[in-house]
Amino acid sequence: MRVFAATILALGLAVLPAMAGTGNTTDKDSAAGSNTSTAANTSSTVPAPAPSANAGDKPAAANSQLETELQELKALLESQSKESQQLKDQLQQQKEQMQVMEEELNEAKNPAPPPAESESTSAAGIGPAMAIANAANAVPNQADNNPDQPASINIKGITLTPGGFMAAETVWRQKALAADVNTPFNSLPFNGSPNSQMSEFQASARQSRISMLVQGQLTNVKIGGYYETDFLSSGTTSTPTESNSYTLRQRQFWGQAAFSNGLTFTGGQQWSLITETTHGMDNRTEATPMTIDAQYNVGFSWARQYGARLTYDWNNKVWLGFSVEQSTPTVTVHGNPTAQAAAPTLTCTTPGTNNCSATGTYTLPINLNPTFVNFLFGAYGTSSGLYNPLGNYGYNDAPDFVLKAVFEPGFGHYEIFGIVGEVRDRIYPCVPITGTTPPADCSSITSGQFATNKSATTGGVGANARWNLFAKKVDLGIHFLGGAGIGRYGSGTLADLTVRPDGTPVPIHNFQSLGTLQLHPTSKLDIYFNTGGEFDERTDYIKSGSTPNEGYGYASLNNSGCWNETLPLTGVSTSTNLAVPTGVGGTTGFIPGPLGSCTGDTRRLLEGTAGFWYRFYKGSRGTFQYGMQYSNVYRDTWKGTAGTIVSTGLPNNGQPHSDENMVFTSFRYYLP
Repeated sequence: MRVFAATILALGLAVLPAMAGTGNTTDKDSAAGSNTSTAANTSSTVPAPAPSANAGDKPAAANSQLETELQELKALLESQSKESQQLKDQLQQQKEQMQVMEEELNEAKNPAPPPAESESTSAAGIGPAMAIANAANAVPNQADNNPDQPASINIKGITLTPGGFMAAETVWRQKALAADVNTPFNSLPFNGSPNSQMSEFQASARQSRISMLVQGQLTNVKIGGYYETDFLSSGTTSTPTESNSYTLRQRQFWGQAAFSNGLTFTGGQQWSLITETTHGMDNRTEATPMTIDAQYNVGFSWARQYGARLTYDWNNKVWLGFSVEQSTPTVTVHGNPTAQAAAPTLTCTTPGTNNCSATGTYTLPINLNPTFVNFLFGAYGTSSGLYNPLGNYGYNDAPDFVLKAVFEPGFGHYEIFGIVGEVRDRIYPCVPITGTTPPADCSSITSGQFATNKSATTGGVGANARWNLFAKKVDLGIHFLGGAGIGRYGSGTLADLTVRPDGTPVPIHNFQSLGTLQLHPTSKLDIYFNTGGEFDERTDYIKSGSTPNEGYGYASLNNSGCWNETLPLTGVSTSTNLAVPTGVGGTTGFIPGPLGSCTGDTRRLLEGTAGFWYRFYKGSRGTFQYGMQYSNVYRDTWKGTAGTIVSTGLPNNGQPHSDENMVFTSFRYYLP
């Protein structure tokens, strides 16, 4: 019986090491091989228990023999246990090595993409992010040499890279604008405005940004896209009193196919092709000014709008691109039969007609006189068409076309480009230019007889240049754009068009320029200086008499009241008070009075900016930085008719201006 028990025990001990070899289930092939090897080794080294030579031997001798066999089996068990542990350690090392090799292979096939940064990220000194097209030519295994590459998610062959930043920002303005961290440069208040007598401090997190870069590699093309959003938008329920619940807005949303032969197609909402870049024509390398101000700097030419873009890259030295982009003209027209010393009035006898909703007599601002309405560019937005009912939308008959060439010969980055478009309005010739007598063949002055469409061509040319100097410690950039009907492409958003007395559209000549100087004394500090300007040319016509009295900036415009402060309005704005647009909110104490007899067509905008960004930390955990900016903006106008300053009794010169000082601060955390 003891011999039988010993035999069973020996067999169990022999099988135990083989069973231990199957403990690692993460690598089935290796485990199976180890089991076979261990079993073979066990069968060749474990001796069979010797049968007793004589069943009649003494029990003491049998016990002694059994004890000896048990000692041998115990020693064998310890030996097999050590071998089993060594084998498990070897298998674990092989598993780790295989995982490292697999990761290296994946990185070689799909190099880690750069951070999904936006224009302000690059401006803040974090470094320009490369486009999908550029990432297609990235050096394999570059992530191994840079441990701070961003974390990405791989799903079914595509790579998702989240990006963006969280911002806490403030702005102080010497003259109030009721604006967030984006400055409406063409709305700087004149001395007579109550806004010019009060400063403002605004604090905001709305420039915080969310983005996602999507990339996928095919045989000869890299496909993907990019989206970017922030909160610099407001809805009907957005208020600053408690929840500050502002709406998410679309900044960029585009898809891209970058072919290995250098051809790249991009479609969706993106930066206009006229916007300067830091590398070729790559999306996401836009060279925006290093400002906290979300409207950037006067003189910077840009737009974010629909575009279908085709570019070609010759050996990373020369690029040629063409894009088709959304056209949205801005129009300034006054329509006054003659210069008027006082604001006109409107008498409403039939509610629902003539811009009135209730019977009575209402005072009109001079630029809302309905006497001269004989042309149509478009309409206000239709809510059911998902447009803003307080916005103006042109009936565009053609998009804008942009052609651009970029050169990087080895020193500097150079761009030349041109833009061309077409605008159109509808003219109603039966409305008289002056008087109340219908023109010949017209049955009445309110008739749409003989209405026709009239078009005009807009366009311009521009150039950008940028240099990295002194071992990339200094960046110097210059920009220029000039043409007719291109005012909306500047940060100042000056007018594109005006009209002749007969309603024919006329593009206004416009010029934009910007110079930038960026210093990088250390890896943590960036210092920047920007100076820019925008100019709209006087575009005037004679409607009656011998003095120009129609168009943009004509000399007979009434600017006599630009220095005289008016009383605030009371009550919520309605269509019966045409001084404030219908639908705009406001309660008593929150509606500044509009200036009377102050047309104020902008002649030029000038801005000088100085600021810095300091990075407390930049690494694999992201970037945390602080910035501060000072800006001075100057707005002057085309000279019109003069008047008297009520508060002093002194005459004015008929050419009002505004001088605005602003200070911005920003704390930002960027995703790695």
